[in-house]
Amino acid sequence: MNQDYIKADNWSIIEEGFDAERVKSSESLFSIGNGAMGQRANFEEHYTGETFQGSYIAGVYYPDKTKVGWWKNGYPEYFAKVLNAPNWIGIDIEINGEAFDLHACTQVSHFRRELNMKEGWYHRSFEATLKNGTQIRADIRRFLCMDLDESGIIRYEITPINKDATIAYKPYVDAGVSNEDANWEEKFWEPLEVKHSQNSAFVTARTFKTHFIATTFMHNTIWLNGQNATLNPENVESNNEKIQFTYSVNVAQNTTSSIEKIGGYTVSMNHENTLAAAEKVIATASQLGYEKLLEQQKNAWAKIWEMSDITIEGDVKAQQGIRFNIFQLNQTYSGKDSRLNIGPKGFTGEKYGGSTYWDTEAYCIPFYMATKDQQVARNLLTYRYNQLDKAIENAQNNLGFKNGAALYPMVTMNGEECHNEWEITHEEIHRNGAIAFAIYNYHRYTGDYSYIPEKGLEVLIGIARFWHQRASFSKQKNQYVILGVTGPNEYENNVNNNWYTNYIAKWCIDYAAEQIQKVAAEYAADHKRIIEKVKLSDAEIAEWKKVSGNMYFPYSQELGIYLQQDGFLDKDLVPVKDLDKSQRPINQKWSWDRVLRSPYIKQADTLQGFYFFEDHFTKEQLEKHFDFYEPFTVHESSLSPCVHSIQAAVLDKMDMAYTFYLRTSRLDLDDYNKEVEEGCHITSMAGTWMSIVEGFGGMRIKNDTLHFTPRIPKQWDGYSFKINFRHQILKVSVHQNETKFVLEGDHEIKVVVNGKEVLVEPNNLVTV
Repeated sequence: MNQDYIKADNWSIIEEGFDAERVKSSESLFSIGNGAMGQRANFEEHYTGETFQGSYIAGVYYPDKTKVGWWKNGYPEYFAKVLNAPNWIGIDIEINGEAFDLHACTQVSHFRRELNMKEGWYHRSFEATLKNGTQIRADIRRFLCMDLDESGIIRYEITPINKDATIAYKPYVDAGVSNEDANWEEKFWEPLEVKHSQNSAFVTARTFKTHFIATTFMHNTIWLNGQNATLNPENVESNNEKIQFTYSVNVAQNTTSSIEKIGGYTVSMNHENTLAAAEKVIATASQLGYEKLLEQQKNAWAKIWEMSDITIEGDVKAQQGIRFNIFQLNQTYSGKDSRLNIGPKGFTGEKYGGSTYWDTEAYCIPFYMATKDQQVARNLLTYRYNQLDKAIENAQNNLGFKNGAALYPMVTMNGEECHNEWEITHEEIHRNGAIAFAIYNYHRYTGDYSYIPEKGLEVLIGIARFWHQRASFSKQKNQYVILGVTGPNEYENNVNNNWYTNYIAKWCIDYAAEQIQKVAAEYAADHKRIIEKVKLSDAEIAEWKKVSGNMYFPYSQELGIYLQQDGFLDKDLVPVKDLDKSQRPINQKWSWDRVLRSPYIKQADTLQGFYFFEDHFTKEQLEKHFDFYEPFTVHESSLSPCVHSIQAAVLDKMDMAYTFYLRTSRLDLDDYNKEVEEGCHITSMAGTWMSIVEGFGGMRIKNDTLHFTPRIPKQWDGYSFKINFRHQILKVSVHQNETKFVLEGDHEIKVVVNGKEVLVEPNNLVTV
């Protein structure tokens, strides 16, 4: 059974009723972020029930020493941990002398929490009876400022219901935090200084090894009956890593007191003096005050939604799903800072470590290209260019490759490989292909070729050199083969000739060779600079072309399909529908040995190639491969349903496309894979956006022109989306029997709808 406690709503994620069993799941689902930092939806007050504490600062990490049973040559020295950052949200509370703890209350009622995605805030309210008999009503709202992105604010209101109450608010800042997933139970933060002044407090700490310095700060104001009580703390307790204030107020029955707490982080990545920077942030935030900050927040999110919203009419769960995905993507990465990237859990958990996987290039770039300025996508490409030297080092040191061959890491923070499962780190080399494909995809979508002569060509050359050296010649086949790999389907390790890997390797070489020619013809100075820098000769390119021109692809004549890898048909080909449901998910129920011997596919593998290179194959070929592989696919990767939804839509299998869409959009909300308490699947959320725009909307770019093949699930009355295409914004609205286009821009564009050319003029509704 999937979880189903989240109430269906167009703009909010809502939970009603308190259930200790759900706390960790909700902490993930109600997480908030602003691109610079984020946090799980932990309770501000002390909670003795099961919880997973998590606050995170973008770009701050720790190299946790690798822990493996058997060390193999080439293992990365460390696994990069997304660091649990010092806690600034904490507010211990005492009511009539008793510590307030929801887990210990004799009764909790009217419990409700809401993540308002439209306006970017998180709210929680409830009534509770403490063991001492005091009944209270609490109302708490918090948000992380999108504009003033080093700060956030909490307003925590308490109203005693059945008697007067003495309430002690005890806000604190604490750097004594640890990670849930630490390999060696080490602390990652070293406290440097604790300081306070009137209602402000600061804890400055430094990460061991990486030496990031962060000042975590708070500034508190106490309110009584809507008036500022102008209190200073009556007690200050501190040690070398934590500082806590106490404020006591006498509150009459049915009147309200509250604490407003401004908090956040200033980091050495951005400031020489993090303490002085924190003081400045406090001054700015407190001068604005809670109401103004909230207004700014609403305006910032209105601007984001103006461009990135997708509306769905007639299906609230589908609408809620897509907005949740878009909201999380915008919370995780704003595009402001080219040093940052999109981590697979964003700010919602620690699992996977690292700040970027191939997910960024394969799934996220299309979303950011179409919903933000193209500079944001260019920043994501530049991130990889800046790490090219490390990718060359990686191929050289770990694989013995030479001559500038580049293998990009599976997982990284700074360009070094930091993932330590052998079969993924050293075998899942198809990631190199996704990085080259993103360069092609960026040029295809934006029309901006300048990135390739400036930076991209060097990346393409390094990747082509890698594939040339990684392929080996089989005398028996008289063709080039690629042995010992893991394709996108991680339920098959160390296979030979994974079709997707071989296909993308061939494509990368051919694409690199084409771009070298184009840059030579049109950007002679860049060509000369690059060729001299990388020492590339025509003879070397000719050697690459031998590999790409004679690559082996496993194929079944009998079935008329490419095989996922050599020997795939030797498996016991029992479709997923015939699997006992109690055996799912197989990755949690079966031994790894059993998984590897099965035909079950974790995510699109051969079909991932058909998705990327759709125009290389006929629709009949796609259908044949879809009908063969999908029945063996267990979709136990978050990246699986979106690709299958797009392919099903292309094939007019609309019921399947819709089912896959719901699965990708509500993967975390409904907890399909029974793991949401560890955090949300942020990077696959971009795939949800693609499943509407590319799947149902049928959007493609061909010859610099937008093409659409609109389809609509029967469950919907209509849907709409916007795309920023070459500095003009096109709004597309699809209904059961018509599609409408409105262009916000200054010059007309041609689009092709169902194979027919349509002219769309600025601010002029066109109905097809």
